[in-house]
Amino acid sequence: MDKRSFWRFAALVCVFAVYLLLNEPGTAEAMHIMEGFLPVGWALFWWVAFLPFFLLGVRKLTRITRDNPELKLLMGLSGAFTFVLSALKMPSVTGSSSHPTGTGLGAVMLGPLPMSVIGSVVLLFQALLLAHGGITTLGANAFSMAVAGPFAGYAAYRLIMKLNGREKLAVFCAAAVADLMTYVVTSFQLAAAFPSADGGVLASFAKFGGIFAVTQIPLAVSEGLLTVLLWNWLKAYSPQELSLLKRAAGGGGER
Repeated sequence: MDKRSFWRFAALVCVFAVYLLLNEPGTAEAMHIMEGFLPVGWALFWWVAFLPFFLLGVRKLTRITRDNPELKLLMGLSGAFTFVLSALKMPSVTGSSSHPTGTGLGAVMLGPLPMSVIGSVVLLFQALLLAHGGITTLGANAFSMAVAGPFAGYAAYRLIMKLNGREKLAVFCAAAVADLMTYVVTSFQLAAAFPSADGGVLASFAKFGGIFAVTQIPLAVSEGLLTVLLWNWLKAYSPQELSLLKRAAGGGGER
């Protein structure tokens, strides 16, 4: 990717981000699981579950950037894409919201472990700067959006590439599955913390998941289509860097 093309894309991302900041009011309930919403025990549990993936992701990112420093621009693009898409929100369940995640693209380009770092950094900035999500709930939000989503999306991508090698379909499914898995896990997190008095965790999970599905399924399809468009842009303007990044990350080969 030449610098002119990258900065042109970066300018569009910045304009979009400014628009979101000016037109989407940030409140404590505006994004992800809000600060203080989870009981202390569950907040600590999800922090402990998330941290091993984060540490492994830091190790993987360090190796990639050390061996191929020229790929930092694509990594930055992946983070910007995640930040902008996950800043789009629609009210869904009390204490949370529905929104695209943007992690499927990074999972395909970098692999799922690096996205645990990039996704959690995005969530941290949103918690500190936009009051979206929170610090105590960062472990839970990061586990769902930066760990479970990218791993599921990457698995979908590898499976489709292995079965028929249709890359655009694989990228679409990676983005959509990463989006949906994020909210499956979020629904479980809320259900486990707040089981229904009549039916327990399963009944609560069905309630949260059912409410999320109304907005999340169309969002997942839309995110898949948008990710394919961006993938086509990357293939057209920086095919060499994209191939190098996938090899450095240990991604699946193209057919």
